[in-house]
Amino acid sequence: MNSISPNLNIMIKACEKASKILIRDFGEIEKLQVSKKGPKDFVTSADRKVEKVLINELSKKKFSIISEEAGKLVNTDNKNFWIIDPIDGTMNFLHGIPHFCISIAFLNNQEIVSGVIYDPIKNEIFYGEKNSGAFYNNQRIRVSKKNDFEKCLFGTNQNGITNKNLNCRISGSAALDLAYVASGRLDGFFQKKLNIWDIAAGMVIISEAGGIISPINLKDTKNHTIIAASETIYQDLNKKLVNF
Repeated sequence: MNSISPNLNIMIKACEKASKILIRDFGEIEKLQVSKKGPKDFVTSADRKVEKVLINELSKKKFSIISEEAGKLVNTDNKNFWIIDPIDGTMNFLHGIPHFCISIAFLNNQEIVSGVIYDPIKNEIFYGEKNSGAFYNNQRIRVSKKNDFEKCLFGTNQNGITNKNLNCRISGSAALDLAYVASGRLDGFFQKKLNIWDIAAGMVIISEAGGIISPINLKDTKNHTIIAASETIYQDLNKKLVNF
């Protein structure tokens, strides 16, 4: 593995340890205890178990935590935060669809400086760190170079996109969509009503892969609108999505 910081190393190790729970529970999906948390928003026993492992591992550094399930856990450190999503793509997970991930980001002084997105079923890890590049399974990655919208493919969750010039896919995992933009699998991504834990890791990975992602207020945990793409098409994509 290329040279990485101690913080990023802790994040990767935490993902690898927690992933064992997801792989095991995914294999026994019918036995999961599911409680309804809200419309289209479910929390599983796996969510809680994964979060516990992640917090235990990440607590080797005494940073505060922002997590989808536990909320905001602030200790004496109000400058450094781990941002955690135990399972991004919970509905896929619940339905036996092998497309979900663990996402962790490190927030320092209101800046995302490192992030990890780990797909345990495909054994794919995407990570990036400020000024150190973005990587997929230890290989350097870059965003797509395409500039012809007819040949581009975009990730979103926006049903009913009417612009026929955009080829779109709804995968059910915003974090993986962002990782795919960073690695060139997708040419761009746009979505509304996202939470900080859905996008924090992907933000730094895309930036380090040479892409652009729309700025957000990191003090807000919910209701973010994101557009991400390469420098080549970012501005034109923004124009196409001006009213989305």
